[in-house]
Amino acid sequence: MMDIVKQLEQNEERLHPKAARSANSKRQREEKKSPVRTEFQRDRDRILHCKSFRRLKHKTQVFISPGGDHFRTRLTHTLEVSQIARTIAKALNLNEDLTEAIAMGHDLGHTPFGHTGEKILDELNLGFRHYEQSLRVVDKLEYDGKGLNLTNEVRNGILTHSKGQGSIIPEDKTRLPLTLEGQIVRLSDIIAYVNHDLDDALRAGLITDEDISDSTKKTFGKTFAKRIDTIVLDVIQQSLNIDLEYITISDSIYEELSRLRDFLFERVYFVKETEEEIEKIRRILTVIYQGVIKNPEKYINPYPEEDTVERRIIDFIAGMTDRYALNLFQQFCLPNYIV
Repeated sequence: MMDIVKQLEQNEERLHPKAARSANSKRQREEKKSPVRTEFQRDRDRILHCKSFRRLKHKTQVFISPGGDHFRTRLTHTLEVSQIARTIAKALNLNEDLTEAIAMGHDLGHTPFGHTGEKILDELNLGFRHYEQSLRVVDKLEYDGKGLNLTNEVRNGILTHSKGQGSIIPEDKTRLPLTLEGQIVRLSDIIAYVNHDLDDALRAGLITDEDISDSTKKTFGKTFAKRIDTIVLDVIQQSLNIDLEYITISDSIYEELSRLRDFLFERVYFVKETEEEIEKIRRILTVIYQGVIKNPEKYINPYPEEDTVERRIIDFIAGMTDRYALNLFQQFCLPNYIV
């Protein structure tokens, strides 16, 4: 059988000089190479087949337990990020396999109940960030505690993808992912969520089309597809203009994208749940934490061995889907004959 992977690695030599090459990648633990897949393809496949990835389909993106079938989940968000990122990577002649692997793994550490769940686990653990948890998932939790043993390029892209409300492109470029492919995913993440969260907010009736500013419509266009197309084309052109020094966008697009994100934080993310709803989620996760800590061996894994029981309970809760968390909460709170 011919060594297909050598041909694939040779194909990568035709990529842009600044593209990442799988032949140069390193893992935490050395492994024998595949004869038919590059190292980045193997990473993508490991993420795709892991249990944490499958659970994304039942984790909240923005709207918790939405009544409609068309609202985004963490899984559909991940797929949209991957599609946008791959389009940009292909256009810039960068490594599409690496880009896809980072995109597929970037949100594996998200909690049930969206950002509200993340905030509450932060309170319980005195420090919790979903991007750090995503790296923890692939390094320590998957494959019965052995981890997925991903390449350093993918691991770095997962850890550095998040922006929160910080600068979309930081002035300190050392804060960016080490690879251009990781930078593409970082930018594609906000392109995806700003646009699909706007779309979902319109569907949910939280906002109307009249609430969207004229400057947003003028700059990006009036439809979901046009908005994404405008931003993606700008990213490609502006990055080419600086010879891929880093992945960037024009000042006008940057400013409007920032305004649209601020609008969503003000009108959607901070108001979609009342304080009463937030307290309900806090009670659900707190009750689960307190219930599990009374009998941890019944619920949590014995790994990572170097971590405390309390930290492993946080891993257990963070990995839950929304519906699993609700079911476990009922088990702790309701008599057995009702459950």
